[in-house]
Amino acid sequence: MCAGRSSAVILVVEDEWLLRDEIVHHLKNAGWEVLEASTGEGAVGLLEGERRIDVLMTDIQLAGYLSGWDVAEAFRAAQPEMPVIYASGNTVDRSRAVANSLFFSKPYKTAEILEACASF
Repeated sequence: MCAGRSSAVILVVEDEWLLRDEIVHHLKNAGWEVLEASTGEGAVGLLEGERRIDVLMTDIQLAGYLSGWDVAEAFRAAQPEMPVIYASGNTVDRSRAVANSLFFSKPYKTAEILEACASF
């Protein structure tokens, strides 16, 4: 859906700024327009804007009271078909994963994320 389109938008939700900075850098170099949030609350706040987001990439365990699961559910309520990429450095119960989603264990390779984004 989004590979090679300069208008494709991905939201990266990651509270570890070095990791977020790295993945954002690589996504931008691959032609994505990238929005960033360091908390679930910040990500969900973007729903109030009129900005289209094509793919959500979220860490599961975030600073604040909203988890990546919560963020994905909020975005899916607004955009039911939105692809979601989850990431976590811990073993997690994946029962809250939404359909049309992928899960990556940290540490992941940036190339894996780019490939996943291109597949949507």
